Amino acid sequence: MANFGGHAIPGTFFLFYGLWLVVKYTLRHYWRTSQAKGRQAMPPFFKKFEYVEGGLQIFASFVGIMVEQFVVDGPHAHLYDKENHSWVKLMNWQHGTMYLFFGISGLAAIASATCKLVPIGVDRLALSLALFVEGFLFYHHVHSRPPLDTHIHLLLLVAVFSGSASTMLEVFMRDHFILELFRACMFILQGSWFYQIGFVLYPLSGPEWDLTLHDNIMFVTMCFCWHLAVALLIVASSSVLVWCIMTCVSTRGRDTEIGMRNTSYNSSSKKALLEESDEEQIHD
Repeated sequence: MANFGGHAIPGTFFLFYGLWLVVKYTLRHYWRTSQAKGRQAMPPFFKKFEYVEGGLQIFASFVGIMVEQFVVDGPHAHLYDKENHSWVKLMNWQHGTMYLFFGISGLAAIASATCKLVPIGVDRLALSLALFVEGFLFYHHVHSRPPLDTHIHLLLLVAVFSGSASTMLEVFMRDHFILELFRACMFILQGSWFYQIGFVLYPLSGPEWDLTLHDNIMFVTMCFCWHLAVALLIVASSSVLVWCIMTCVSTRGRDTEIGMRNTSYNSSSKKALLEESDEEQIHD
């Protein structure tokens, strides 16, 4: 991650994953609220969502591990250099460990959707653990760095640990719409903040940031609050948009069904009247 692209790639993944969660959970909540009380089982296509989501997590994690290990200046699966008596690229190993736990989370999601023997909540527990491991490693990732570098990474931990805590709550409070949207919001915040870290530490243009200036630390802290506000706005607007689209589609579907029933009823009525008219003519 020692460049802008190394921060933009996970940032993009977390942004799209957060948006996907908003769409998925809004659709599920709309379906639950629009059904009768006795009909709470999810339709099959929601289970397919879990397969796709888990599969993409596993794939992305595998690719991330391979990139961290076998990039040109990577460790190439060597952890310790016996000749020089030193560790080999521990930063890459830490990133790979983060990807590993997100891959485990993907496996847990698929297992929970496939096998009824898997206890309810294992998928959320695995995701919460993956976020905790990410935050735990990041916390010990930035020691002895300049103040701004350390601070901007510690702000990232706010989103990571908040997401981990809310996901852990979902283990015990299943299908809680607010918690689900909050988790999506923390993923979006994490994604946008990865981009901000890239712009601060590896600016694409303009002068470099002074990593020791206290005013820069104050600005970055305020900027994090702006990112949070934007993330909340994105979650709220996306959820409302999906809800409105589903409402319009459902309304049109009901209108079409009612129209088809009326047409069928009118055709049946006309047919019955014609048959009665024919019978009267025969009797006459």
